Amino acid sequence: MAPPGQRGAATVATEPTGGDQIQLRGLRVIGTHGVLPEEKTRPQPFEIDLDLSVDLARAGASDQLSDTVDYAGVAGAVAGIVSGSTSYELLEALAGAVAEATLATDGRISAVTLSLRKLQPPLAVDIGTVGVRITRRR
Repeated sequence: MAPPGQRGAATVATEPTGGDQIQLRGLRVIGTHGVLPEEKTRPQPFEIDLDLSVDLARAGASDQLSDTVDYAGVAGAVAGIVSGSTSYELLEALAGAVAEATLATDGRISAVTLSLRKLQPPLAVDIGTVGVRITRRR
C-alpha cells in the first residue's frame, strides 16, 4: 500500500492540516527592489517558491486543466509583480504583493505560502541568500 498522500509514482503534497497543494519551486525573476540606492537601479535576481492551497480532488478525477489552477498563469502573475515597474524597499512588502497577486489569479486558491529570496544580497558578509516566508489566506 502506498503511503498517505501517494498514489503510485505520483505524490500529492499536503499541508499539515491535510489540504492539497500545487507547488511551484525555483521561479527566478529579475527585479529592482531594495533599500539601497544601487538596488533601485541595478536589477538583481529573486527566487520564489509557492505552495498553493487548492482542492485537487476534481482535477485528479477528471484529468482536465479546467478543473484545477493553471500554474502557468500564477507563475506569469508572480513574475510580473517582481519584474514590474513598482519597486519595493522591503522583501516583506514585495512578498505581500506577490501573495495578493497569486490569490487574485484564481478563486480556487484558498491560501498561498511563499518564500521569496534575494539571490545576491548586497551585504558585507558571505551569505547565499536572504529572504522571507509568508502565508496569506482568503
